[in-house]
Amino acid sequence: MAGGLGGPRLRTPKTKRTKTTTSLGRTAMSRKVSSLDGLFRPRSIAVVGASRRRHSIGHEVVRNLVSAGFQGPVYPVNPKADTVLSIKAWRSLDAIPDHVDLAVLVVPAVHVIGVMKACAKKKVRGVVIVSAGFREVGEEGLARENEVLKIARKANIRVVGPNCMGILNTSPEVSMNASFAAETPVPGEIGFVSQSGALGEAILSHARSTGLGLSMFASVGNRADVGAHDLLEYWEHEPRVKVILLYLESLGDAQRFKAAAERLRGKKPIIAVKSGRSLRGAKAAGSHTGSVSGEDRIVDEFLTQCGVLRADSLREMFSFAGALLHQSPPQDNRIAVVTNAGGPGILATDALAGRGLRFAELSTKTKKALTRALPAEASITNPVDLIASADAKRYRLALRPIVADQGVDAILVMFVSPIMIDAAAVAKTIAEETKDSGKPVLACIMGRVGGDEAVRILKAAGIPTFRFPEEAAHTMAGLVRYGELAKNKRGRRKTFAVDLAAAKKIIRAAKKKKQLWLE
Repeated sequence: MAGGLGGPRLRTPKTKRTKTTTSLGRTAMSRKVSSLDGLFRPRSIAVVGASRRRHSIGHEVVRNLVSAGFQGPVYPVNPKADTVLSIKAWRSLDAIPDHVDLAVLVVPAVHVIGVMKACAKKKVRGVVIVSAGFREVGEEGLARENEVLKIARKANIRVVGPNCMGILNTSPEVSMNASFAAETPVPGEIGFVSQSGALGEAILSHARSTGLGLSMFASVGNRADVGAHDLLEYWEHEPRVKVILLYLESLGDAQRFKAAAERLRGKKPIIAVKSGRSLRGAKAAGSHTGSVSGEDRIVDEFLTQCGVLRADSLREMFSFAGALLHQSPPQDNRIAVVTNAGGPGILATDALAGRGLRFAELSTKTKKALTRALPAEASITNPVDLIASADAKRYRLALRPIVADQGVDAILVMFVSPIMIDAAAVAKTIAEETKDSGKPVLACIMGRVGGDEAVRILKAAGIPTFRFPEEAAHTMAGLVRYGELAKNKRGRRKTFAVDLAAAKKIIRAAKKKKQLWLE
């Protein structure tokens, strides 16, 4: 199957079975997982191709390592410089007298193989190849990439890249920014994999501007070695990673991806943006299929089976991540909307209904409580309209019975801040009345009068806040969707008896004839 979308597994008949298998056992997986420590928890880093020239990639990588406060020594390697950023520079990797855990390569592609051999001799544990000029440029580059991988595997070196932006680990005991990104993200609880370096730069910038903290980040580039499946396995055991985000152009090792994602289902949300939905997009991503819409449906189904929440855009992915970091998914899709303005309430209603969500039928007890608490002009049916004069007290009297209502699974609270109402007091009330309810709560704060302070209060309480009703509604739909995915049971994989030796013989013969398709 093209792309290996996690279809039925094949097994050799007992008479043909050998000790080598295509699946990873627990021992092998543990070894794979720990091998990434050389990349993400290095004790020392060498930058091969470090530069004194400002704004060059070799300069920016060293600058980022220093400015991020990396907790170990940094060794710039430049045969023509005595110092780089006031740090002693070394003529070659071999000249460094101490052990090097991680090497970041920022040299022309033609020199990478030589540097990889030096890394093997130095017993380097991890290599990040920033350099371009590999498989993405054609057959010559592919041959170069294969040679790099051959050296790495023989020396037990794990490789990120080539043609990538780098990696980060914001953990205080590491504090590593081994990339040429313009900004270091704030520390947080998100692990992010990007197959695009340029997009990774934008992602890091957006994460910082929105205050969404990252734990680890990897721009994997060509994925000669380390791919998304490796990082899912690694972050499965990383307590500082609570939510995993993926930007994918292709799936890589789909079987390992699926196995890791299924283990994480319901434990750590995985949210993915998969590009290449259109024919032009697929061609830009390197796809050779002529049936893009059909393949995209397969990818969609594959991600669903894995328990991965698929987002339509990067903006939506960040919204989902912010919500799932602080809110648990709802038990069902019965939503209650509380607002002080009819227009935004209608927009939210349309957006929620458009995403297939149901509106909670409030219980008789809840309606009686609302009737007693609200003015006659208010609406006690869902969406509940408290009208424009609603202050913190009215929000409290309305929210308390709605939060307690067993027929309500999640709540969207909206507030348009009129000049005569204390927006901060309303925000505190929303936080207090929904705290420890076990039900996800999203807020939409519209208007600038006190709105910024209200947003700060809600965010501090772990309540995701939005400027527009549609954004809040779409995020609520994402929470509901993830709740559904988390409940799905892990499927069983079929196995089939095969003659592996005969299959290999057929493939070798086809390769010898340069035959691209088998009859």
